[in-house]
Amino acid sequence: VQLVESGGGLVQAGGSLRLSCEASGRIYSSAVMGWFRQAPGKEREFVAAIRWGVGNTYYADSVKGRSTISRDKAKNTVYMQLDSLKPEDTAVYYCARSTSYSTVAREYGNWGQGTQVTVSS
Repeated sequence: VQLVESGGGLVQAGGSLRLSCEASGRIYSSAVMGWFRQAPGKEREFVAAIRWGVGNTYYADSVKGRSTISRDKAKNTVYMQLDSLKPEDTAVYYCARSTSYSTVAREYGNWGQGTQVTVSS
């Protein structure tokens, strides 16, 4: 399965972006799709995840309440709506697939190439 992210860009603080991650192959119901981000000089960190089959969602405290992860099974796509963006949200955002829920990046495979999100103050 190949994953391709899109939707990043430059936005002012307080603005919104919707990131997309399209998968080229089949995603099994047991899969978990996650979003991570990596800022310059920092480690990749968990942002959110969704269970592909049942749709249960999970969020990092840093984005809880101002972000929404969702999926469209017909389009084989996962979305990440980011609202009330802050300069500290600036990072490259990646989506990835895992066979089980985890907040640890090494538990995920099939990483996309990432999409840059830059939030200006």
